[in-house]
Amino acid sequence: MKKVIVIIAISISIVSCNKPAAEIKEVKTAYVDTSELMKEYTATKDLDAKYKAKGEEKGRQLEAEINRFKQEAQNFQAQAQANGQAWAQQKGAELQRREQQLAQAQQALAQQLQQEGGTEMDSLVSNVKKTIKAYGKEKGYTYIYGSGDSNPSILYAEDKLDITKEMIKLLNDKYKASATKEEVKK
Repeated sequence: MKKVIVIIAISISIVSCNKPAAEIKEVKTAYVDTSELMKEYTATKDLDAKYKAKGEEKGRQLEAEINRFKQEAQNFQAQAQANGQAWAQQKGAELQRREQQLAQAQQALAQQLQQEGGTEMDSLVSNVKKTIKAYGKEKGYTYIYGSGDSNPSILYAEDKLDITKEMIKLLNDKYKASATKEEVKK
């Protein structure tokens, strides 16, 4: 009886070994250096240039007001002795208020530019993620990882898995095409 059970167990194990194994899907992975990507992406460069120019333009206007204020402050010191203490106190308080207003205007300008730029940058990053996702699906990748200075999640990977240059080219070509369409509309 024991021999029969052993023979049946061996037979079952032999039969089960002959069944084809479930197909194993190949895991295709790659990574993108996100710091390099954002540094070389033309849309990022254009966005940075746009807000730098906008900041300089608005900054010049504010700088002119600051220079007028500095001139008034210098004149105040020269006139304070001639016009008396009451005038000096009143004018000093007025100058302090203007100084605070100018500081607040500088701060508000910086916040406004940061907020506007942040909104556009979020939109740009979202577009980059969508493009990488579509590229991954099209090329049959299971995973595409991100690496870089701000996101050092990959400590080591073979260089052949780096698709950063392909993504930069794809994104820049796509951006160039959309920029050309925008110019045609104008």
